[in-house]
Amino acid sequence: MNALLKRVWIGLATTLIVSLAAVVLPDHIQVDDDGRIHLGAPAPAPSPSTAAPTPESTSPPLPRDAVDEVIRTAVSAAGLDPAQGRPTVAAGANSNRTGWVAVREKTAAQSEMNAICADLERQGWTLNPNGDRPDASRSYKRGGWYLLVSTRGKTQAPSTTSALTDSQTYLTLTGLQLNLSDIPLPEITVRIG
Repeated sequence: MNALLKRVWIGLATTLIVSLAAVVLPDHIQVDDDGRIHLGAPAPAPSPSTAAPTPESTSPPLPRDAVDEVIRTAVSAAGLDPAQGRPTVAAGANSNRTGWVAVREKTAAQSEMNAICADLERQGWTLNPNGDRPDASRSYKRGGWYLLVSTRGKTQAPSTTSALTDSQTYLTLTGLQLNLSDIPLPEITVRIG
């Protein structure tokens, strides 16, 4: 009787773990016809019936200097001189981070942010609306890079920057190079039953 009870508890625990994994990583759970559950990214299988790739998936990787140029172009398109702000990461200091920040008047910052965002879209950056607040921040992706365009007040300002007056805010572009496909998930096979 103890062996049967032990098997029931193991089966329940396994089912719970797999169920939680399916909730957390729904794209990484595969169940075979014979009841085997595979955890991990599925092997890519080219199929003529799949949808056309998104522009992001076909974008070649961008080097940091190209992203710096994108930022300068977008800032200029908003009618600003890139020299009015300052880089947030020194050139050559980090090849997968970059950015630009400037102190702006709150009354103009939103329209300047909108102009920067419009130019990023013109340059082929894809809007990533998850979690964005159109009045405060928007994020874009292209070529393995993510750009966050934001306006933020003095309560969120880093302590190393100059103090803002009540009528000022920061206009910030932050670029991060992320390649999440390089992070491997373990391949785990569980047999239930």
